[in-house]
Amino acid sequence: MMLKQRTIANPVKTVGIGLHSGRKATLSIKPAPVNSGVQFVRVDLPEPVLIPADALSVSDTRLASVLQKEGVRVSTVEHLLSACAGLGLDNLLIEVDCEEIPIMDGSAASFLFLIESAGIVEQDAPRQFMVIKKPVEVRDGDKLARLEPFFGFKLDFRIDFKHPAVDKTGQHFVVDFAEHAYRSEIGRARTFGFAHEVEALREIGLARGGSLDNAIVLDEHRILNNEELRYEDEFVRHKILDAIGDLYLAGHPIVGAYVAEKSGHGLNNALLRKLLDDPSAYSIEAFTLANAPAAYTSESQPLFF
Repeated sequence: MMLKQRTIANPVKTVGIGLHSGRKATLSIKPAPVNSGVQFVRVDLPEPVLIPADALSVSDTRLASVLQKEGVRVSTVEHLLSACAGLGLDNLLIEVDCEEIPIMDGSAASFLFLIESAGIVEQDAPRQFMVIKKPVEVRDGDKLARLEPFFGFKLDFRIDFKHPAVDKTGQHFVVDFAEHAYRSEIGRARTFGFAHEVEALREIGLARGGSLDNAIVLDEHRILNNEELRYEDEFVRHKILDAIGDLYLAGHPIVGAYVAEKSGHGLNNALLRKLLDDPSAYSIEAFTLANAPAAYTSESQPLFF
């Protein structure tokens, strides 16, 4: 039996605030037909523009992944897309009435709950996987991101912020989805930022909706939030959450290993573009339940639950 594509059973809707714009946003997620992929549409415009969730649509990576087509933007897509990857979804229509996806609590947890409340259904078409055939790497100074052959889906991330509160936590984490669950290990990790950067960011139109309710905020010495970290190494786990969302823009679930040192949205996008530029670096394949990587099999589905 082939592994099949998946979408949601019913439309769902939520409302929240954009992290960078500070604007109220209404988000609707709807089922979509086989082989249509994930597409965003701005419903606040006179003429709707469909924006595909793919690496070549990324136009800006300053503190978020921004998709753009014909001058129409949808920003901060990475947490929602990370949840979609964690739930193994292939086809969706995502409507939003402004240019930014709501930040919710700063993690993927709210999106996981929203999507699961819609129900997930299999579709009558084989799921297409992007299988990494040879290493692909990009660097920017001491930062790197790499994809390499691996029969599964594994992420290995190291951060180095040189901040007292971050230094107290683990700054290296490896997650192999044949062994670990997205929901419990990654999905609740929140975004984070530094109080001294907020004023400068707001001057350039960023972080206008950020607060202690939707981000971990640090001053020069400590975490300002009253609640404890959700994971002892929540900072690096959130970077993995972001990376999963960014890698989802490959257009297919990846069969391979991702290794990163201090990477971010820009380097992740550069990595996908380099991969897509070299057809010998990957193949598009379908799998049966019997021969699929354990991270993606429907019997155990550790990636999805």
